Amino acid sequence: MTHALLANAALLIALVLALWLVSVRIGDVSFIDAFWGAGMGVLAIASYLQVSRPGASAVLILAMTAAWGFRLAIYLFRRWRREGEDKRYRMILKKDRERGNFALAALVKVWVMQAVLLFLVSSPAQVGILASGEPAPVAPLAWLGLAVFLLGVFFEWVGDWQLSRFKSDPANQGQVLDRGLWRYTRHPNYFGDFCAWWGIWLACAATGWDYALYTVAGPIFLSFTLTKWSGVALLERGMDRSKGDRYADYKRRTPAFIPWFPKPGG
Repeated sequence: MTHALLANAALLIALVLALWLVSVRIGDVSFIDAFWGAGMGVLAIASYLQVSRPGASAVLILAMTAAWGFRLAIYLFRRWRREGEDKRYRMILKKDRERGNFALAALVKVWVMQAVLLFLVSSPAQVGILASGEPAPVAPLAWLGLAVFLLGVFFEWVGDWQLSRFKSDPANQGQVLDRGLWRYTRHPNYFGDFCAWWGIWLACAATGWDYALYTVAGPIFLSFTLTKWSGVALLERGMDRSKGDRYADYKRRTPAFIPWFPKPGG
């Protein structure tokens, strides 16, 4: 398994370097968000191709990871093409761009860091597939993981679809989306990510608890970043500034992450 993971790491490094060169040429690293999902799908495929006799669990984990990763990649790539450079990356690299250090800063601050985190977060998928090297029925714990995953997929896919429709209507300019899934959680897409990767981790755990212990840092870190770092916390700071009292009222009524019924007045 170690050799297979090293091969995956080498593949990831090669992809990152190639895409870094593209980002330097166009002066924009924002499409890395689309690579986040696609890269995980690619690593799952690479893991599967290195298993001589893939079991049913390997097929299941591959299907879960690919469905999640490539759907997210297409969604974020289309958003990047439509909306242009992400202001988060513009701010991160602003001073380096002014100093003429854009290329090096883009590599170190964005591409290398994201590659390390991508490899970590996707470790349950990689290890779960590589550990399913013998034909065997899918364990009950893996079916539970699939159920959690499907719950996450529902919240993420439907939440993204509802948000896209909301943004595409000019009448909603300056408004706050508080309908559909967004009535029950302020971040259905982030909650969906959370469930999807804990579901994949459960499917990995079904192949052996030792593998689960090796890879639990992946969903733990993802949970932290979704709720405390670059997900909910960062987005809501921006929404507080741009939406003001409208968003403050929405926050008062609506759970931040775990879906639940809104408070009275919602």
